[in-house]
Formats: sequence, structure tokens, C-alpha cells
Amino acid sequence: MSDPAVVVLRQVALPLAEKIAGAIGARVDLRGRDFDKTLTHIGDLFLAGQPVIAVAASGIVIRALAPFLSDKWSEPPIVSVSESGSAVVPLLGGHRGANRLAARIADLLDSTAAITTAGDSVLGVALDEPPGDWHLENPEDAGLATAALLDGARARLSGSAEWLAPLKGRVIFDPAPDADAPLVLRVEGAEPLIYRRQSFVLGVGCARGCSPDEMIGHVMRTLADAGRAAGEIAEVISIDLKSDEAAVHALARYLNVPAAFFPAERLEEEKPRLLSPSETVFREVGCHGVAEGAALAAAGSDATLVIPKTKSANATCALARRGGNASMGLSRGQLSIVGVGPGQSAWRTPEVSRLLGMADELVGYGLYIDLLGQAARGKIRRDFALGEEEDRCRYALERAGEGRRVALVCSGDGGIFAMGALVMELLDRPIDAGGVSDAARRSEIIHAPGISALQAASARAGALLGHDFCAISLSDLLTPRETIVRRFKAAAEADFVIAFYNPVSRRRRTLLTEARDILLAHRPADTPVLLASNLGRPDERLVVRDLADLQVDEVDMLTVVLVGSSASRRVSSGDMSAGAGGTWIYTPRGYARKIDGDLA
Repeated sequence: MSDPAVVVLRQVALPLAEKIAGAIGARVDLRGRDFDKTLTHIGDLFLAGQPVIAVAASGIVIRALAPFLSDKWSEPPIVSVSESGSAVVPLLGGHRGANRLAARIADLLDSTAAITTAGDSVLGVALDEPPGDWHLENPEDAGLATAALLDGARARLSGSAEWLAPLKGRVIFDPAPDADAPLVLRVEGAEPLIYRRQSFVLGVGCARGCSPDEMIGHVMRTLADAGRAAGEIAEVISIDLKSDEAAVHALARYLNVPAAFFPAERLEEEKPRLLSPSETVFREVGCHGVAEGAALAAAGSDATLVIPKTKSANATCALARRGGNASMGLSRGQLSIVGVGPGQSAWRTPEVSRLLGMADELVGYGLYIDLLGQAARGKIRRDFALGEEEDRCRYALERAGEGRRVALVCSGDGGIFAMGALVMELLDRPIDAGGVSDAARRSEIIHAPGISALQAASARAGALLGHDFCAISLSDLLTPRETIVRRFKAAAEADFVIAFYNPVSRRRRTLLTEARDILLAHRPADTPVLLASNLGRPDERLVVRDLADLQVDEVDMLTVVLVGSSASRRVSSGDMSAGAGGTWIYTPRGYARKIDGDLA
């Protein structure tokens, strides 16, 4: 669970919020008395997966989150605290940390945590939320077992664990047959609940391109042959050269545990403890054993191998029991190229909000990061200027190669005239031709789409992109001028609606004029042209002009220019706030002709 955000609505409650934040290591967001902005902000935090402690009425929080409620298994903890501090209410994510958070805050404030989930409030323990080193094999059965216990059903527990002590008096405790045996809670009228202590580390290796099915199948057969269960595994470990191997990550997802990695040098330190050292493996990857070495490196210096290396055609695995000084491997780095739209959170996808919330570091042009507002607060950020695009992408990739979760922030959509293609280009280049390191190449890459400027402009003014269209950048910094001219000539002759990106710069003022003159030879002088700038921001500007009247002086670097086709039309509205000053513009697809033809 990431650090919570403490949201306080009124200045009078700020001391209480600061007291809570200081005690739990959280940050405070003072939102003022703008309820709409507060609702939006709480919703943004929720979509980003951020735990929230709202020092405000529960109703405010409920209204903020109502449109987004869907999956209780993925929602972050949400807690409401009254401004007097007399009540603490876990509203959502009770069994994902909200109940514990509420109880902690209530102890701090000497108040009451209004925990309403039945397991916590009556039984004293949530059967579907075992402690971190325990795994419940069948969480889907916990609800029925809890209900049966609450109704007084007879129950027996095979084995004992301190965290289940609150069940004494309701449950008969039987001794476990051995230390490694699972805890089995049998409640009359419900399926037995099976809890296993996650005492083991699974080391794995594989040939490049090993199929996930082979890896998973080999591991499960190996565990079954040794009498071990998947629920006993705490993590999957391998060599860092395999951090981009699909089979390793598929196995971790199958087992619902994290995957982590060690460099070859660290695995080679385990050579004296290996049961199956290999000179062939050493020549290939720089250590004498991957599966056994990884398991031992993670399990600790006093750990022991429980299952020596076993092999399938393309996969290996070994199992070690955790010792008292277990070690942490490095997680696979992640680079998310996020399109944040024009900046406002309402035009940001939930996926982008989630990735921003997960990110350890934000990278991008400073203005774009600034537009994130509260979503950037408390994050490490690395700002780059215009013209530093390659440096920006290289830095983001290399930071991801160090095991960090990095968000490369792009306005609009990261794959449309933005950083997505440059990231791919750097991955595609050989290292000696200006590419990135091998570690960076092994990072997970996520392209998260956003609302592009052409989409936003067309939607604000109507539906100018209602039929075939294209997008052309008029920047000649990377594309030869002759190529650009050839493209807009072709688009003019084909009668596309055209979105011109980067229409002008301080030194480049003539290409847009040239494009206008060429377009006038192929479509009417009164073809609608939309000039849109600062879309979705307070200083948004929408202007509609006839093609013949398009003047370069009306356009700046923050403007996207949409030129209609010969079929594009205007619709007047009495509402001057509609479209662009009371004018809607659209491009018909031909439905009227189809209807006329059907009627004929």
C-alpha cells in the first residue's frame, strides 16, 4: 500500500489533518471550500490507486467516488474522519488496509473506528485477509465461512497461528500434524479455508523465449512431486538477464507473488552452496547456477535448498526455505509513456491516473508535469526543456533499467507526435549507434493512450473528424520541408480533413501559408478551419475561420489547426457557449445520401 493522501476540506480541520499525516507518514492536501474541485481530486486519487484519508463528511467522499466503484478487489483504502476527530470510518477497501488504517487513526485520536465489516467487527479477524506471510488458497470461500461462524456454526482449526487467536471460543483448535502443514479452518456449512505460510523462495531460469505454459507446468509438477504447494511460495527469483522473460512474469502472476532479479555477480557468490553447479551456465551468463543461486540469494545466508534444480526442455527451478536474513532482489523496471491529454484530470484515462500514481519518478517537459497538479505532488520529477526530447527518453529508459517505475509524461497522446515513437527508436538502435543499455531494454514498456489535440479540438467544436482525416506536422526540424509539402499536397488532392500539428514556430512562419494556398486549389474558400489552443485549460481558445481568411498571425505554437474537407459544414447555435462561439462544425459521412438512396 502506497502512502495515503490526507485530504482536508476546510482550514479549521488542518491541524487535525497534519496530526494524522505526521503520525502515519502521509502528505496533506488542503483543498479549500471548492466542493467540485475536492470531489474531482478525491476521484483522481482513487483512480490512481492512492489510499485516501479524507477529513470531511463521509457523504462528500461517497459522492466523489460513486461513479468509479466497480471492483472491491482492486480499490484502494478510503477512510473518512470527522472534522472533530470523534469518528473514523473505513468506507472502502476494508480488507485492503482501510480497517487497519482506521484503527490506527482512532488510537491516535482516542476516538472510535466505525469498522462495519463483519469479520473484523464481530470475529475480531478478517478471514480473507491473512497477514503478509500467509496465503489463503481459496479466498472466494471466506465470505460463506465468515457468515456461518457468525451464525454460530461449529468449526475446527487444524494448527494454530497467533493472528487467528480471536477465534478462540468459537473454534476448536487441533494441533497441526507438522510445522509445514497448512492451517485448515473447517466451518460447518462452508468449504474449508486453507492457509499456507509463505516460507519458500522459488528460483527459476529458462532458455530465451521459453513458453509460459512450459515454465508454469514444470514448476507445478516439481512442487507436486516434492509435496509442496504453490501457496507456500513467497516470490519468484531469477537472474537479471531474464527480467524481460515472459515465462518468468507469467509464473509470478500465476502464483500471485512478486518477481525479482539478481545480477550474475550476486548469484555467483552462492557457488559454494550450489548442489548442481554448471560450467556451461557460467560461460553463458556469468554464474554457475541460476535457479539454485537465485533461490539461495533471496532466501538468505542461513537458507537451505529444499528442492535442487530440476529441468524441463527449456526451464529450470529450485526451491529454498527462507532463513532469518532473506535478501531482496531488484524488481523489473517499468517505463510508462502516458498521454495526459490537455492536462485536466477529467480528460485523463483511469489507466494513466493509475500509472501516474504507481510511478516512482515523473519525467517530461516541465510544463506537462506542472499540468498534472496534485498528481505530481510528492513525486520525484526530472524536467527537460523543449529540444531535449532524446535526452528525456534516454533518461527515462535508463532509470527504468535501474528497477524504477518511471512515467514519461506527454501531453495529448504519447504515440501521436510525441515521445512514444522516440522511445521505440532508442530501443531499436544498437548500443554503438546511440541506443540504450541492455538493462533499459529489459524494462517493461507500457504505452497508455491519451486524448490527442486533434480529438479534443474536433470534440469541442463539433465533429470535424467525422469522416476521413489525417494529421501532418509542419515542423521541419526532423522532417525535410519537401516531404512535408508533398504530404499536404497529397492530403489536399485526396480531400482529407487535415489536422496540422506544430503549425508555426518563432522562425518558421511560411509553411502554413503555403499549405493554405495549396488547399484553396482543391476545396472551397469558405471551408471551415478550426484554430484550437490550450484545450481543456482555463485559457482555452476556439476560433472558426474560412480557409481563405486563415492568417498565420492568429496561430502560435500551442495551436492545433483543423482544416475541413470540401464536405465539412457549419451549424449555427443560439447558445454562444456552444462549439466555437455558437458555431458547430462537422464533416458528414454520407448518411443523408444513404437514406435518400434507400427511400428511392
